[in-house]
Amino acid sequence: MHHTPLIAMLVGGLVLAFVFGMIAQKLRLSPLFGYIVAGIVAGPFTPGFVADAAIAHEISEIGVILLMFGVGLHFSLGDLLSVRKIAIPGALVQIAFVTGLGMLLGWLFGWSWGSGLIFGICLSVASTVVLLRALEERRLLETNRGRIAIGWLIVEDLVTVLVLVMLPALAGLLGGQAENGGATDSLALFKSLAWTLAKVTAFIVLMFAIGRRTIPWLLERTASVGSRELFTLAVLAIALGVAYMSSALFDVSFALGAFLAGVVLNESRLSHEAANDSLPMRDAFAVLFFVSVGMLFDPGILVERPVAVLATFLTVVLGNSACGFLITRLYGYSLQTQLTIATGLSQIGEFSFILAALGVSLGLISEDARNLVLAAALLSIIVNPLLFVLLDRWSARHEAEIRAATERRLDQGEDILPDRAAIPLSGHIILVGYGRVGSRVARSLHEHGVPLVLIDSDRDHCLDARKLGIPCIYGNAVSTEVMSDANLLSARALLVAISQALEAGPIVRQAREANPGLAILARAHSDEEVAYLHKAGADATIMGESEIARSMCDSVESLVRLAQRLEAANLPATDDPGPGTQAA
Repeated sequence: MHHTPLIAMLVGGLVLAFVFGMIAQKLRLSPLFGYIVAGIVAGPFTPGFVADAAIAHEISEIGVILLMFGVGLHFSLGDLLSVRKIAIPGALVQIAFVTGLGMLLGWLFGWSWGSGLIFGICLSVASTVVLLRALEERRLLETNRGRIAIGWLIVEDLVTVLVLVMLPALAGLLGGQAENGGATDSLALFKSLAWTLAKVTAFIVLMFAIGRRTIPWLLERTASVGSRELFTLAVLAIALGVAYMSSALFDVSFALGAFLAGVVLNESRLSHEAANDSLPMRDAFAVLFFVSVGMLFDPGILVERPVAVLATFLTVVLGNSACGFLITRLYGYSLQTQLTIATGLSQIGEFSFILAALGVSLGLISEDARNLVLAAALLSIIVNPLLFVLLDRWSARHEAEIRAATERRLDQGEDILPDRAAIPLSGHIILVGYGRVGSRVARSLHEHGVPLVLIDSDRDHCLDARKLGIPCIYGNAVSTEVMSDANLLSARALLVAISQALEAGPIVRQAREANPGLAILARAHSDEEVAYLHKAGADATIMGESEIARSMCDSVESLVRLAQRLEAANLPATDDPGPGTQAA
């Protein structure tokens, strides 16, 4: 039999990741938790199948490159600038505060100050993967609190990238293995740091001076060929090639090279296609990265050092969340925003793993410290969804209290919402969702004088609609109280414009049960979603791909008729007859 450790690692890692990822999903945990558990099962500290650790490390490097490329590809300077007043100082203060707590723990554990510093930074960086999933599930990405959370994480990511770049040069000062063969005197350290900054600066200048033009040009030329596989190959070649070049020519980390490649590519008009095409490969290697991280974790530390694990876990959950809560409170944001930011920051993930691995390779932290980081990450990833569930329940009660208070004050004749138009009593249309599609539908119906009431769970969306004179109820359309406020029983039609079919299904089902004669139109993205929504009670569905195809067919028929009229009139088919020309 052939000795195939690479294939065994790939097959074993992916199969175990799938199994434990599915289990984690069923338990309403992040799949990232399942991937790490898969690595623990495949690692040397548990019985049974043991993957090749050396190969796993090599594969994890590709995972790091593609992870950082994805971070750069989704980096939005505009999003960061829109919330810069809270995100930049907030993230910096939170990182400093939790790093200080980590250094205090390191001192109690008997570590050097350098080990405590790296340990603390590892505990201060929240997982983008975990937070994005939580925000997407709750449709919070486009809300103000969602933008603050994303901007906050962008700052954390940038700080971590900077640490990854500077750490090798500072290793000697921090008590690790110095880059220049062990010299740690001030002059040698200054030279090493200056040389590192010079190389990083040269690489960044090269990327923005040449790569900013070359990379988009290369992608556009590849796209013009019309081959999807060549375009995907070009995206991966850029990500991996730039990362390797940054290391080989400039001695810069793979992480920074891949991140800058993503940032440069983000400015291209093809960035969306590049992100979609690289996503499957990026996800696959990211999964293997988390599996390789799990292989390094010794679960015995949970038994051998439970107090240290608990202290590290509490530092992550309580330290990060308390700091985020207090900072947003200091800036005067609503309690809901304060709790959302606090909950989102109460976990750590991929950047902590990358930084811990680099710290171990440079001799800055021990394997014991990395195990504590991994244990805290696993526990925080388990607890974080539970905290969001508690936040959801509090938000539901809070919204119900606001609605009740509003009704009481309205009954007393007090006009507390002067910009909210009166909700129609009958014969109106109820529109759910004021996103990219719903906002266009709402404006069109309003301009044509159609009686309309909007339901949206985003306060900013409601305020925008009310400014246009569109009645809006702030709340979740699944709630029977919200639908009652919209006068569902006397409505003429229900339009569900939200993009998530799984959320739209219960809304459609409850509306159909409450008002059997209601006309219901919903939005779908696939044939499966169409079938699901029709089964829930929708009379009709609109699927984007079908409408595009129908529009193209109509356009073709119009062009054919125009060509026939031009031919009958003996006019060139390429000429534009103009608005005043009679064709036939």
